[in-house]
Amino acid sequence: MLLFAAVAAMVALTFLLASLLVVANRKLYVREDPRIDIVEEMLPHANCGACGLPGCRAFAEALVKKESLPVQCTVGSAEDQQNIAKFLGVDVGVQEKQVARLACAGGTNVSRNRANYTGLKSCRAEAQVSGGSKSCSWGCLGLGDCETACDFEAIRLNAHRLPVVNETLCTACGDCVAVCPKDLFSLQPVSRRLWVACKNQEAGDAILAECEVACTACGRCAMDAPAGLIAMKRNLPAIDYTKKHSTTLPIQRCPTGAIVWINADGTVAKGRESKKIIRDEALREAAS
Repeated sequence: MLLFAAVAAMVALTFLLASLLVVANRKLYVREDPRIDIVEEMLPHANCGACGLPGCRAFAEALVKKESLPVQCTVGSAEDQQNIAKFLGVDVGVQEKQVARLACAGGTNVSRNRANYTGLKSCRAEAQVSGGSKSCSWGCLGLGDCETACDFEAIRLNAHRLPVVNETLCTACGDCVAVCPKDLFSLQPVSRRLWVACKNQEAGDAILAECEVACTACGRCAMDAPAGLIAMKRNLPAIDYTKKHSTTLPIQRCPTGAIVWINADGTVAKGRESKKIIRDEALREAAS
Protein backbone atom coordinates (compact mmCIF):
# COMPACT_ATOMS: atom_id res chain seq x y z
CA MET A 1 0.00 0.00 0.00
CA LEU A 2 2.81 2.38 0.89
CA LEU A 3 4.55 1.53 -2.38
CA PHE A 4 1.39 2.33 -4.34
CA ALA A 5 1.04 5.68 -2.53
CA ALA A 6 4.67 6.59 -3.25
CA VAL A 7 4.30 5.78 -6.95
CA ALA A 8 1.07 7.76 -7.15
CA ALA A 9 2.71 10.72 -5.45
CA MET A 10 5.63 10.64 -7.90
CA VAL A 11 3.26 10.47 -10.88
CA ALA A 12 1.23 13.38 -9.53
CA LEU A 13 4.34 15.44 -8.87
CA THR A 14 5.70 14.71 -12.34
CA PHE A 15 2.40 15.74 -13.93
CA LEU A 16 2.30 18.93 -11.88
CA LEU A 17 5.85 19.93 -12.80
CA ALA A 18 5.26 19.12 -16.48
CA SER A 19 2.12 21.25 -16.44
CA LEU A 20 4.01 24.14 -14.86
CA LEU A 21 6.71 23.89 -17.54
CA VAL A 22 4.10 23.97 -20.31
CA VAL A 23 2.41 27.02 -18.80
CA ALA A 24 5.77 28.77 -18.25
CA ASN A 25 6.83 28.04 -21.81
CA ARG A 26 3.65 29.59 -23.19
CA LYS A 27 3.82 32.62 -20.90
CA LEU A 28 7.53 33.32 -21.25
CA TYR A 29 8.06 32.37 -24.90
CA VAL A 30 9.59 35.20 -26.90
CA ARG A 31 8.67 35.08 -30.55
CA GLU A 32 11.74 35.71 -32.73
CA ASP A 33 11.42 38.04 -35.68
CA PRO A 34 11.49 35.81 -38.82
CA ARG A 35 13.48 38.50 -40.64
CA ILE A 36 16.54 37.58 -38.57
CA ASP A 37 16.93 34.25 -40.38
CA ILE A 38 16.52 35.94 -43.77
CA VAL A 39 19.05 38.66 -42.99
CA GLU A 40 21.52 36.13 -41.61
CA GLU A 41 21.36 34.24 -44.91
CA MET A 42 22.16 37.50 -46.73
CA LEU A 43 25.34 37.97 -44.69
CA PRO A 44 28.71 36.42 -45.72
CA HIS A 45 28.80 33.92 -42.78
CA ALA A 46 32.39 34.88 -42.00
CA ASN A 47 31.65 35.30 -38.28
CA CYS A 48 34.79 37.44 -38.14
CA GLY A 49 33.59 40.08 -35.68
CA ALA A 50 34.54 43.00 -37.95
CA CYS A 51 31.09 44.47 -37.37
CA GLY A 52 31.82 44.66 -33.66
CA LEU A 53 29.52 41.76 -32.75
CA PRO A 54 30.42 38.12 -32.02
CA GLY A 55 29.05 36.69 -35.26
CA CYS A 56 26.70 37.03 -38.22
CA ARG A 57 23.68 35.86 -36.19
CA ALA A 58 24.20 38.56 -33.59
CA PHE A 59 24.71 41.13 -36.34
CA ALA A 60 21.50 40.04 -38.08
CA GLU A 61 19.59 40.50 -34.82
CA ALA A 62 21.12 43.98 -34.38
CA LEU A 63 20.18 44.91 -37.95
CA VAL A 64 16.56 43.86 -37.49
CA LYS A 65 16.41 45.83 -34.24
CA LYS A 66 17.95 48.81 -36.08
CA GLU A 67 20.84 48.86 -33.65
CA SER A 68 23.40 48.45 -36.46
CA LEU A 69 23.69 49.46 -40.11
CA PRO A 70 24.41 47.19 -43.10
CA VAL A 71 27.61 49.10 -43.91
CA GLN A 72 29.13 47.80 -40.67
CA CYS A 73 29.62 44.42 -42.32
CA THR A 74 32.97 45.16 -43.94
CA VAL A 75 33.28 41.65 -45.38
CA GLY A 76 30.12 41.79 -47.47
CA SER A 77 30.02 43.52 -50.83
CA ALA A 78 28.33 46.85 -51.47
CA GLU A 79 25.60 44.93 -53.30
CA ASP A 80 25.00 42.73 -50.23
CA GLN A 81 24.74 45.82 -48.05
CA GLN A 82 22.25 47.41 -50.44
CA ASN A 83 20.13 44.26 -50.55
CA ILE A 84 19.93 44.08 -46.75
CA ALA A 85 19.09 47.78 -46.50
CA LYS A 86 16.34 47.40 -49.10
CA PHE A 87 14.89 44.33 -47.38
CA LEU A 88 14.78 46.04 -43.98
CA GLY A 89 13.80 49.44 -45.33
CA VAL A 90 16.77 51.22 -43.77
CA ASP A 91 19.74 53.27 -44.97
CA VAL A 92 22.94 51.43 -45.81
CA GLY A 93 24.84 53.87 -43.65
CA VAL A 94 28.20 55.55 -44.01
CA GLN A 95 31.36 54.32 -42.37
CA GLU A 96 35.00 55.02 -43.15
CA LYS A 97 36.96 51.92 -44.06
CA GLN A 98 39.36 50.71 -41.40
CA VAL A 99 42.49 48.68 -41.98
CA ALA A 100 45.14 46.98 -39.91
CA ARG A 101 48.37 48.92 -39.51
CA LEU A 102 51.70 47.55 -38.26
CA ALA A 103 53.85 49.64 -35.91
CA CYS A 104 57.15 48.11 -36.98
CA ALA A 105 59.42 48.26 -40.03
CA GLY A 106 62.18 46.06 -38.65
CA GLY A 107 62.57 43.34 -41.25
CA THR A 108 65.54 40.96 -41.26
CA ASN A 109 67.53 43.28 -43.55
CA VAL A 110 67.51 46.15 -41.04
CA SER A 111 67.00 44.53 -37.64
CA ARG A 112 69.18 42.03 -35.78
CA ASN A 113 68.42 38.99 -33.69
CA ARG A 114 70.16 38.41 -30.36
CA ALA A 115 69.68 34.66 -30.50
CA ASN A 116 68.76 31.84 -32.84
CA TYR A 117 65.29 30.62 -31.90
CA THR A 118 64.57 26.93 -32.51
CA GLY A 119 61.09 25.70 -31.78
CA LEU A 120 57.48 25.97 -32.86
CA LYS A 121 57.27 28.41 -35.78
CA SER A 122 54.92 30.80 -34.06
CA CYS A 123 55.43 34.33 -32.81
CA ARG A 124 53.43 33.56 -29.69
CA ALA A 125 55.57 30.51 -28.94
CA GLU A 126 58.81 32.40 -29.52
CA ALA A 127 57.66 35.34 -27.41
CA GLN A 128 57.37 32.97 -24.43
CA VAL A 129 61.15 32.46 -24.53
CA SER A 130 62.55 35.65 -22.98
CA GLY A 131 60.38 37.82 -25.22
CA GLY A 132 61.72 36.35 -28.45
CA SER A 133 64.99 36.43 -30.36
CA LYS A 134 64.71 40.00 -31.71
CA SER A 135 67.33 42.41 -30.40
CA CYS A 136 64.68 45.12 -30.29
CA SER A 137 62.33 43.80 -27.62
CA TRP A 138 59.41 45.69 -29.22
CA GLY A 139 60.02 44.41 -32.75
CA CYS A 140 58.10 42.02 -34.99
CA LEU A 141 59.27 38.40 -34.65
CA GLY A 142 58.38 37.64 -38.25
CA LEU A 143 56.99 34.11 -37.95
CA GLY A 144 53.65 35.01 -39.48
CA ASP A 145 50.99 34.35 -36.84
CA CYS A 146 49.15 37.36 -38.30
CA GLU A 147 49.35 35.93 -41.82
CA THR A 148 47.96 32.61 -40.60
CA ALA A 149 45.19 34.24 -38.57
CA CYS A 150 43.94 36.39 -41.48
CA ASP A 151 41.09 34.55 -43.21
CA PHE A 152 40.98 37.12 -46.02
CA GLU A 153 44.58 36.77 -47.26
CA ALA A 154 45.14 40.44 -46.55
CA ILE A 155 48.51 39.90 -44.83
CA ARG A 156 51.64 38.37 -46.27
CA LEU A 157 55.23 38.21 -45.08
CA ASN A 158 57.64 39.94 -47.43
CA ALA A 159 61.15 38.75 -48.28
CA HIS A 160 62.43 40.22 -45.01
CA ARG A 161 59.88 38.41 -42.80
CA LEU A 162 57.84 41.56 -42.18
CA PRO A 163 54.02 41.54 -42.48
CA VAL A 164 52.56 43.64 -45.30
CA VAL A 165 48.85 44.52 -45.21
CA ASN A 166 46.85 44.67 -48.42
CA GLU A 167 44.42 47.48 -47.54
CA THR A 168 42.06 46.48 -50.34
CA LEU A 169 41.57 42.99 -48.92
CA CYS A 170 41.66 43.97 -45.23
CA THR A 171 38.24 43.84 -43.55
CA ALA A 172 39.37 45.15 -40.14
CA CYS A 173 38.27 41.91 -38.49
CA GLY A 174 40.95 42.38 -35.81
CA ASP A 175 42.34 38.84 -35.84
CA CYS A 176 45.88 40.10 -36.45
CA VAL A 177 45.49 42.56 -33.58
CA ALA A 178 44.48 39.75 -31.23
CA VAL A 179 47.16 37.27 -32.28
CA CYS A 180 50.27 39.50 -32.29
CA PRO A 181 52.19 38.91 -29.02
CA LYS A 182 53.97 42.26 -29.39
CA ASP A 183 50.75 44.30 -29.85
CA LEU A 184 52.09 45.79 -33.07
CA PHE A 185 48.83 45.80 -35.02
CA SER A 186 45.96 48.22 -34.58
CA LEU A 187 42.86 49.08 -36.61
CA GLN A 188 43.00 52.53 -38.15
CA PRO A 189 40.78 54.56 -40.51
CA VAL A 190 42.40 54.68 -43.96
CA SER A 191 42.42 58.49 -43.81
CA ARG A 192 45.17 58.32 -41.19
CA ARG A 193 48.09 58.52 -43.61
CA LEU A 194 50.69 59.81 -41.17
CA TRP A 195 51.96 56.77 -39.30
CA VAL A 196 54.62 55.84 -36.74
CA ALA A 197 56.07 52.51 -37.86
CA CYS A 198 57.89 51.76 -34.63
CA LYS A 199 57.22 50.95 -30.98
CA ASN A 200 60.73 51.23 -29.57
CA GLN A 201 60.73 53.23 -26.34
CA GLU A 202 64.48 53.63 -25.92
CA ALA A 203 65.85 57.12 -26.50
CA GLY A 204 69.08 57.77 -28.36
CA ASP A 205 71.06 56.32 -31.24
CA ALA A 206 72.18 53.19 -29.36
CA ILE A 207 69.10 51.33 -30.64
CA LEU A 208 70.35 51.76 -34.23
CA ALA A 209 72.93 49.03 -33.63
CA GLU A 210 69.97 46.66 -33.23
CA CYS A 211 67.50 48.16 -35.72
CA GLU A 212 68.43 50.71 -38.38
CA VAL A 213 64.86 51.99 -38.79
CA ALA A 214 63.98 52.44 -35.12
CA CYS A 215 62.74 55.71 -33.69
CA THR A 216 65.49 57.42 -31.66
CA ALA A 217 63.15 59.96 -30.03
CA CYS A 218 64.98 62.85 -31.72
CA GLY A 219 61.72 64.81 -31.81
CA ARG A 220 62.24 66.36 -35.24
CA CYS A 221 58.83 65.20 -36.43
CA ALA A 222 57.14 66.94 -33.49
CA MET A 223 59.10 70.12 -34.14
CA ASP A 224 58.23 70.20 -37.84
CA ALA A 225 54.55 69.23 -37.52
CA PRO A 226 51.74 71.78 -37.29
CA ALA A 227 51.22 72.97 -33.72
CA GLY A 228 49.77 70.30 -31.45
CA LEU A 229 49.72 67.54 -34.08
CA ILE A 230 52.58 65.46 -32.66
CA ALA A 231 53.79 65.15 -29.07
CA MET A 232 56.62 62.94 -27.81
CA LYS A 233 55.32 60.37 -25.33
CA ARG A 234 57.44 57.51 -23.94
CA ASN A 235 60.12 58.41 -26.47
CA LEU A 236 57.74 57.94 -29.41
CA PRO A 237 55.77 60.40 -31.56
CA ALA A 238 52.07 60.41 -30.63
CA ILE A 239 49.86 61.77 -33.41
CA ASP A 240 46.66 63.61 -32.54
CA TYR A 241 44.39 62.42 -35.34
CA THR A 242 41.62 64.78 -34.29
CA LYS A 243 43.71 67.53 -35.89
CA LYS A 244 44.21 68.01 -39.62
CA HIS A 245 47.27 66.07 -40.69
CA SER A 246 47.30 66.25 -44.49
CA THR A 247 51.00 67.16 -44.61
CA THR A 248 54.19 65.18 -45.07
CA LEU A 249 56.31 67.79 -43.27
CA PRO A 250 56.71 65.68 -40.10
CA ILE A 251 58.37 62.81 -41.99
CA GLN A 252 60.92 64.80 -43.98
CA ARG A 253 63.70 65.12 -41.36
CA CYS A 254 63.21 61.75 -39.69
CA PRO A 255 66.72 60.20 -39.89
CA THR A 256 65.53 56.59 -39.77
CA GLY A 257 62.17 56.68 -41.52
CA ALA A 258 60.35 55.61 -38.37
CA ILE A 259 57.51 58.01 -39.13
CA VAL A 260 56.09 57.58 -42.63
CA TRP A 261 53.32 58.62 -44.99
CA ILE A 262 51.02 55.86 -46.26
CA ASN A 263 49.75 56.64 -49.75
CA ALA A 264 46.22 55.91 -50.94
CA ASP A 265 47.46 52.78 -52.74
CA GLY A 266 49.02 51.45 -49.53
CA THR A 267 52.63 52.16 -50.49
CA VAL A 268 54.87 53.76 -47.87
CA ALA A 269 56.78 57.01 -48.38
CA LYS A 270 59.70 58.11 -46.21
CA GLY A 271 61.17 61.58 -45.76
CA ARG A 272 63.98 63.08 -47.80
CA GLU A 273 66.51 62.78 -44.95
CA SER A 274 65.60 59.21 -44.02
CA LYS A 275 68.36 56.67 -44.47
CA LYS A 276 67.91 54.74 -47.69
CA ILE A 277 67.91 50.97 -47.17
CA ILE A 278 69.13 48.95 -50.15
CA ARG A 279 70.33 45.84 -48.33
CA ASP A 280 68.48 42.62 -49.18
CA GLU A 281 70.36 40.08 -47.09
CA ALA A 282 69.57 39.49 -43.43
CA LEU A 283 71.71 41.16 -40.79
CA ARG A 284 73.94 38.97 -38.65
CA GLU A 285 73.02 38.22 -35.07
CA ALA A 286 73.98 40.85 -32.56
CA ALA A 287 77.24 40.20 -30.71
CA SER A 288 76.65 38.54 -27.34
